[in-house]
Amino acid sequence: MSTDLIHPGNPVEPFLRTDRMPHIWCPGCGIGTTVNCFSRALIESCMNVNDMAIVSGIGCTGRVAGYVNLDSFHTTHGRAIPFATGLKLANPKRQVVVYSGDGDLFAIGGNHLIHAARRNIDLKVICVNNLIYAMTGGQTGPATPGDVITSTAPYGTFDPAFNLPYLTEAAGAVYVARWTTFHVRQITKTMQEMFSKKGFCFLEIVSPCPTLYQRRNKMGDGLDTMKYYKAMSKVKHGANTKDVPLSRQGEIIVGKFVDIERPNYMELMRNKLHDSLGEQYVETDELTCEEATSCSDCS
Repeated sequence: MSTDLIHPGNPVEPFLRTDRMPHIWCPGCGIGTTVNCFSRALIESCMNVNDMAIVSGIGCTGRVAGYVNLDSFHTTHGRAIPFATGLKLANPKRQVVVYSGDGDLFAIGGNHLIHAARRNIDLKVICVNNLIYAMTGGQTGPATPGDVITSTAPYGTFDPAFNLPYLTEAAGAVYVARWTTFHVRQITKTMQEMFSKKGFCFLEIVSPCPTLYQRRNKMGDGLDTMKYYKAMSKVKHGANTKDVPLSRQGEIIVGKFVDIERPNYMELMRNKLHDSLGEQYVETDELTCEEATSCSDCS
C-alpha cells in the first residue's frame, strides 16, 4: 500500500494562474481573501468563465487580473472603467468585472466611475478599500478617514474622505453593498447576486493593509484588524448610504444598501433609437469577435 498522501486539491485552484505564485501581497493583506470569495462565487453561480472578463487598474488590487485564470486585462492607472465599458459595449454577452482599489477607482479613475454609474453600464465593480495608497508608500487616498497617519499626513489626515456607497448610489448605481474581509460568506453571496443583476453594480470590501495603514497607526497586525472588523461591523441592509461613512476606528456599517431596477445603457440607446426612427429602426444582431469577418484574430 502506498504511503504517498493524496493531495485533494483546492476547489479554487482552476480559477488561479498558479504558475504566477507566489503573489506580491503582504502577510495579513485582505486582497487574497477577496479573490478566494470571487472564485467561490464563480463556482456557486455556475458561471461559464469563458463568457467572463476581468479588468483592473494599477495598485495592489490591480494585480488581481494577473492572478485569475480568466480573460483578464491589467490596464493603466484609473482606466479600468473605460476599458471595461468598451469591452462590454463591443460584446454585450460577456460578463465584465472591474476589480480594483479605492485609489484607482475613486481618485484618478473617479470621473470614469461616476459616468459609468450614471449611464448604468452593465459592469460589476469590486472595490477593495484598504483606505490608503498601499503600493506607492502609504499616501493619503480618497477614502482615507480623518485623523489617520499616512506618509503624506504625518500629523493626521484632515481632507474629508469619500463615502464610497453614497457617492456610487448618487451617481446612479443600481446595486450597492459593503462588507469587510471578515465577511467571507456575505462577500461570496453578494458577488453571486451581482453576476445575475443587470446594470452598474458596486461592492466595496473594506480590507486591512497591515504594512502601511495598520502599522503606521499602531492598530496591530492583520489578525487584530479582523477582530476589529468582527467587533465593530453592524449589518444594516437598506441603510441610507449617506449614513455609512467610515472612520478611523468607529463602527463599520455593512450590508446591501441599494438594489433597484432601471434601464441600462444599451436598453436606453435602443429605446431612444426606436422612438426616434420608428419602423426605420432595425435591431441588428450583436457582433462578436468570432462572427466578425474583419477581425484579424479570427481570419
